[in-house]
Amino acid sequence: MKFTQENSGILHQFTKRGNSFEEYTNYYNYQFSSSNILSSNLHSSFSVQKSSALSSNNSTANTIVSKNNTNFTAQTIAITPAQPDLTVQNVEFSDSTSVGSTIELDYQVKNQGTENAFSSYTLFYLSKDKNVSDDDIYLGSDYVDSIAAGAYSSESTTLKINNGIAAGSYYLLYQADGNGDLIESNENNNIFAKSISINLIKTDLIVKNASVPSSLSVGESFKISYQIKNQGVGNAFPSSTMFYLSKDKIVSNDDLYLGSNEVESIAAGAYSSQTSSLSIVKNITAGSYYLLCKADGYNNVIETNESNNVFAKAISVKNSFNSTNGYGLVNAAAAVARALGQATFADVSNLGGNNWGADLIKAPEVWAKGYTGQGITVAVVDSGVDRNHQDLSANIWKNSKEIAGNDKDDDGNGYIDDVYGWNFVSNNNNTLDKNGHGTHVAGTIAGIKNNFGVTGIAYNAKIMPVKVLGDDGSGSDSAIAKGIRYAADNGANVINLSLGKEQPNINIQSAIQYASSKGAIVVMAAGNASQSTPYYPAIYASYWGLAVGAVDKYGNMADLSNLAGSDLINYVTAPGVDVYSTLPGNKYGFSTGTSTANPHVAGVVALMLSANQGLTEAEVRKIVTQTAANSFTA
Repeated sequence: MKFTQENSGILHQFTKRGNSFEEYTNYYNYQFSSSNILSSNLHSSFSVQKSSALSSNNSTANTIVSKNNTNFTAQTIAITPAQPDLTVQNVEFSDSTSVGSTIELDYQVKNQGTENAFSSYTLFYLSKDKNVSDDDIYLGSDYVDSIAAGAYSSESTTLKINNGIAAGSYYLLYQADGNGDLIESNENNNIFAKSISINLIKTDLIVKNASVPSSLSVGESFKISYQIKNQGVGNAFPSSTMFYLSKDKIVSNDDLYLGSNEVESIAAGAYSSQTSSLSIVKNITAGSYYLLCKADGYNNVIETNESNNVFAKAISVKNSFNSTNGYGLVNAAAAVARALGQATFADVSNLGGNNWGADLIKAPEVWAKGYTGQGITVAVVDSGVDRNHQDLSANIWKNSKEIAGNDKDDDGNGYIDDVYGWNFVSNNNNTLDKNGHGTHVAGTIAGIKNNFGVTGIAYNAKIMPVKVLGDDGSGSDSAIAKGIRYAADNGANVINLSLGKEQPNINIQSAIQYASSKGAIVVMAAGNASQSTPYYPAIYASYWGLAVGAVDKYGNMADLSNLAGSDLINYVTAPGVDVYSTLPGNKYGFSTGTSTANPHVAGVVALMLSANQGLTEAEVRKIVTQTAANSFTA
């Protein structure tokens, strides 16, 4: 320590900061340690007074020594650095609220310190006491801008009392500078606590006046009309009604979930009328069930009574889908009649001979009513078509927007001179068939009715040749996908795919989905591997188009045909054993397989559309399956 005398008087001053002492130069240049001062004989009297402020970690201790004649007095004082100090004041909010509701908070954050406070956050908790701890329920935060020393900031925020919070008595805690971003002169005065009561919303949702069909069919959609009533005394927040098929009146994990329906908020004592469209999309056993309607299906509304939410109605379920033959043999007469909103057409005499396939699916009954496929285009996506065949030439589709032989893309569809379709194998306009597969398919669909050869199922429809298979009968996934899209883009109403394989392909799947979205009905052969499920792409009939298996003239499944499988799929059967049809070069021949069954169904769809072109893709699939042999009753 240094001892200093200034002017004529003698002022003795020493200051301690940390572990060192400030140095001062005095007139006498006397230098002592603190122990020297206390024991010096120069002073007749010396006393020291120490301030309690020396104990503060935030203070700077200064000791002032003064001389009055021969008496010295030393006094230690505390100098506190300028710091902010945030507190919460003037809090306003309702002292009672409900689970699931929101509360509005108005309050002030005051900086009662001596230094400006930087921006901070106020944090909010629900607590069983007045202290913030890990057991508290965090509700949210509110940003607070910088506050000058001595000033305050008025704040407003909204907090949600989540549904999971238990009802009861709490303290709502406001914690100024909740994240501890500021160094304050007092860190112990940041929390404001006010009691609040959390109540249950007294709602009670029930299902009333439900109208449900007494009989349902697997795979078919149905509508249910009902009311959700809030018979409680508090408003109900939005909820969902959930639907199940059950063997009893209680919702359990064994039930078949059918779907849900969103329900808006309902005032106390009010109700909401609802209608929902549902379907049974799983292949379940026919029999007696209960259709369950559960109000507040997800249990996101807290109710006074959670045990009265389920409405149960006894129903019978029919299932005409079979894992072997799907929905059974296609029925042209029933399907076209249903497309017209009529009962099935009366039987007519069989044609006999090589036309047994048309007889088996009741096509002549449709012809008798004047529906022969007129105005409908069926794309044969295959090995090409012999457009010069005597039984086909009059029914070959022609691209009227294209000028033949001018080497120009007149219609702007990306293909030059595609007058008779396109060849995606060689990338040219030669769609003639050397393999014979596509020509045989085309004759079954639209062979001309001319008293010789073969008569097609839709004998006045047009055939669009799309060549995707080479002369050896094989083709690439890319060519097939492009062919499907070409057919859909160029006006095909029906697309026949008598092809397939075991492995899926995303490009073909996407193309089928695309064609279906444009209203084209894609008909797909199930495959000839005697498998328990269809090949691709026929298996996509769960979502788009139709899958077709083969039967013989007696309606029995062909041994080679892939079956429908256990999962619900739009699968029907058609004649596919020793089917007589056209071959290249004005020839005819027999063929067996799902490839020959498939064009029978494509022809039936063409007949349906010629009778009612307003049918959607989904409506066609529904009618074909609902009128097939396993489900149709005349």
